[in-house]
Amino acid sequence: MYVAVKGGEAAILATHDLVAEARRGDESVPELAVAQIREQMGLACGRVMNEGSLYDPDLAALALKQAQGDAIEAAFLMRAYRTTLPRFGSSEPLDTAKMAIRRRVSATYKDLPGGQVLGPTYDYTHRLFDFSLMDSPDVMVGLDPTISGQEGASRATAAGDARVKPEHDVKPLDSHMPRVPDILGAEGLMEEEAPPEGDPRPFDLTREPVTFPADRDVRLQAMARGDEGFMLGLGYSVQRGYGNSHPFVGEVRVGEVAVEYVPEELGFAVDLGDVTLTECQMVNQFAGSKDVPPQFTRGYGLSFGHSERKAMSMSLVDRALKAREFGEAATYPAQQDEFVLYHSDNVEAAGFVEHLKLPHYVDFQGELELIRRIRKEREQRLAEQQEALPEAAE
Repeated sequence: MYVAVKGGEAAILATHDLVAEARRGDESVPELAVAQIREQMGLACGRVMNEGSLYDPDLAALALKQAQGDAIEAAFLMRAYRTTLPRFGSSEPLDTAKMAIRRRVSATYKDLPGGQVLGPTYDYTHRLFDFSLMDSPDVMVGLDPTISGQEGASRATAAGDARVKPEHDVKPLDSHMPRVPDILGAEGLMEEEAPPEGDPRPFDLTREPVTFPADRDVRLQAMARGDEGFMLGLGYSVQRGYGNSHPFVGEVRVGEVAVEYVPEELGFAVDLGDVTLTECQMVNQFAGSKDVPPQFTRGYGLSFGHSERKAMSMSLVDRALKAREFGEAATYPAQQDEFVLYHSDNVEAAGFVEHLKLPHYVDFQGELELIRRIRKEREQRLAEQQEALPEAAE
């Protein structure tokens, strides 16, 4: 039971001021600009865009600033704003095969056609603090340079830090980079994927109610805007005893893809610009069945921005959710589409958990009176039993 609460307006208005004060922090430290967050916190912006279901790096940066870095609150802001936007139509399907590659790696082929493109990645870093990042005098306000390592870092910079490497020769990338599942498919070793009959418009999770069992377009859409941590946990679970997945990363690619739209008055596609995407295709074994020979199957993940962990997790869960399509038993959480889709939405989950801190005075008083009555009745029964014991002894 939910009840309306009257009063408290002055306190609510005051807490808005306190939030603004807490967000700003120490005024002797320069304030973060939205452009700084967009350019220097790109991975966080990518997560907010994914979970907020809206591709706009500027708004994602603004949301992170307004939410003090709380990614879920920032995603909530993005979704709320998204509902106010007019919808002009649907873009043409994106062709990730024509992606302008920034990063492209495969764990299945060393000599990958088109080459491996390492690009920007933390995979080979040592996870040690780089105190030279604290060199900026603006950032160092109020910090002890002997603790931060600023003095040593500054001296190293002045003397020529050995860690600073000269620019490498930049070679043009191969213009043809076939996707790994397509290479396996050419040999007949990969499951075939084709659009459903008639190529219907994809389901719109934001406008239509979900029913179960859910089709793959519904599942992929829900996972694309699902919580990264939840998807990561589910992806981890299918490799740790709650599934039978032994995957290989067929390919992860990051880059820019053109978005095209066909206006009714023109009748041909117009390039609206580029979006940064991360695509992962996970390769899994399939022992085959009476009708299907042994082959590889795929899990697919696509996300906004540079979001490899999200795309990889999504591809693992996507394959797990295809269990019924391959005649496999769906016994684990990651194989249950109702469990995954209902619980992966972090905005909904956060709202349901955090509403518990809002007033529930009437609810609790009802519970309190119930407990008091039950205890009173219990004590009366015990007293009656104690009185009956001497009579029974006589």
